[in-house]
Amino acid sequence: MSFQPVFAQFWEKVKESIENKTYAKLTLAKTIGDTELKNIYVRPVLLENDVFSLSITARYKTEEVESFHSLEEAFFVLAPYMNNPFLTALLFTTENDITFKLNKKRVGSIIEQAPTFKNASDVIIEMKAKNISI
Repeated sequence: MSFQPVFAQFWEKVKESIENKTYAKLTLAKTIGDTELKNIYVRPVLLENDVFSLSITARYKTEEVESFHSLEEAFFVLAPYMNNPFLTALLFTTENDITFKLNKKRVGSIIEQAPTFKNASDVIIEMKAKNISI
């Protein structure tokens, strides 16, 4: 069984948290072995004319590479990194922390826990104040 349908469910939660203005941050972590790529961080940003975008920062051993994508593009950018090299994606919202995990058999699961962050990301707060939607 593929983990992709479960990751797609997880991504729906990412989209909901942005639409509901509860998104704090998203991190891909827990690599398989010692890899060049250490983490991927996803932060919301407002580009020129208050255009919503996601900043995807790939942190390698020796450098960081940042790219900007729409919400839809970001799914297709991040999905290939699941299972190679990442086993975990952590979504932090003001309502709860949502973890997508792959086990040893590469079966995906979603776990919800109490929230770590009390406030949404600064950009999400700014979007709420300016009444900007995605």
